[in-house]
Amino acid sequence: MITKEDTVKINEQFSNGKILNEGSLQFALSQSKDTKDWTKQIAFIIRAILIDHIFEEGNKRTASALIMSVLEIHKQAYDSQKVGSIVVEILKKNIININKIRRMIKNALR
Repeated sequence: MITKEDTVKINEQFSNGKILNEGSLQFALSQSKDTKDWTKQIAFIIRAILIDHIFEEGNKRTASALIMSVLEIHKQAYDSQKVGSIVVEILKKNIININKIRRMIKNALR
């Protein structure tokens, strides 16, 4: 299970870890706890990071790193180029549908 602290630590690799939208992060974390599907869990958090811009800086890099970290935890091989493309597409197209984000993450698997 991903925590607020985990998410902030990842952001601190790229920025200052300053949260601008605490409510959105808390909502995403609470929603992710309601499912056992790890791809759906990460989709809630990725949506919050990218669409709600929860951090002051480094949201795209944080989202990419978080996806790759979770995939590694679950011993899933992935294409880092696809992960980057997914992050950009979610952001540019303002994709908010959790199931669509979940499918996109699965598409990054090899």
